[in-house]
This record gives sequence, C-alpha cells and structure tokens, in this order.
Amino acid sequence: MGWLWAIIVGFVLGVIAKAVIPGKQHSPLWLTTICGILGAIAGNAIARALNVEETRGIDWSRHIFQLVAAIIIVAVVDALYMATLGKRKRQSV
Repeated sequence: MGWLWAIIVGFVLGVIAKAVIPGKQHSPLWLTTICGILGAIAGNAIARALNVEETRGIDWSRHIFQLVAAIIIVAVVDALYMATLGKRKRQSV
C-alpha cells in the first residue's frame, strides 16, 4: 500500500509542479510522476533535517518542502528531456 500512496502523491505533486512552472512542459506524465515521487522524498528529507517532519495537525511545512522540491526536479528533468529529445530529432534529419 505504501507504493500506491507514493505513486498517487508523486502524480499529484508532479501535476501541481507542472501547473506552477511557467510555459509548456513536454515531459510525459510517467516522467512527471517519477519527478513528483522524487520531490516527495527530497521534501521529506529536508523536513526531517530541519526537524519539522511531523507536527500536530496537517504537516504544511513538510508539504511545502515536497512541492518546492518537486517543482525544481520537474523543471530540471523537463529541460534535460527536451535537450535529449531535441538532439535526437536533429540527428534524424
């Protein structure tokens, strides 16, 4: 069940990150989901390092760290994806 939640949270974080980043992102949905999962893991690690991993009620600080990490990861991975895709298209012509 833990993997299912990781995929759901990764999907949601990835889609929100894509919506926040200005411009069009060209990475596929599966890659966005993986970036969201990585953002959740990175955000949890940052929250743990700052001792705000668990608070009473909703862990807003942890969720903000997760979202910011997902935004950064989605932006970087999308740029790398487009650079790789662009090179592949130029080589085939």
